Amino acid sequence: MLKIIGGTFRGRQLKTLPKDDFSIRPMLGMMKKSVFDIITPVISDSFFLDLYAGVGSVGIEALSRGAKKVVFAEISDKSIALVKYNLKMLNIEDKADIIKCDVLKGFPKFQNKYDIIFLGPPYKDGAKNALALTYPTLKNIVLFSILKENGIVISQRHRNEPVDEVAGLTNYRTEKYGDTVVAFYRM
Repeated sequence: MLKIIGGTFRGRQLKTLPKDDFSIRPMLGMMKKSVFDIITPVISDSFFLDLYAGVGSVGIEALSRGAKKVVFAEISDKSIALVKYNLKMLNIEDKADIIKCDVLKGFPKFQNKYDIIFLGPPYKDGAKNALALTYPTLKNIVLFSILKENGIVISQRHRNEPVDEVAGLTNYRTEKYGDTVVAFYRM
């Protein structure tokens, strides 16, 4: 069960994949609450980009808490269908755009600059091989200049995934939740 934990839609349930489908790893409630508590001062009226959106729970949480617009980027048709379903169920389709793309190759599609960018890439591929998508995604955020001045990037990754320093971004806060690391960056 995946619930919205704060804001206008607090307590509403989102449709997600069946429990035996591990192709999407939703952000745990405790972690999501902590992240949104940290960004509460800047979320109102923000333009939010949810990279590797999954079922859209992070971007929808942002809308529930006052974000003006969320762009969801995802490659999976199954995930996109769930994002669309969840947005329609909450009657907030007008506050969202969905871009179907391989996130690493899709940066030219992100035409705007965002106040908050969240990335929660998959940890493993379908064959259970470890992926390392965080560092190249962070590099592309800088390369394509899609973060507004004073904007924030929030990166969720496995603790064993190597992430080097990215020129143009400063890691100003890091939180650990079991095997997951959530890092906060500014320009």
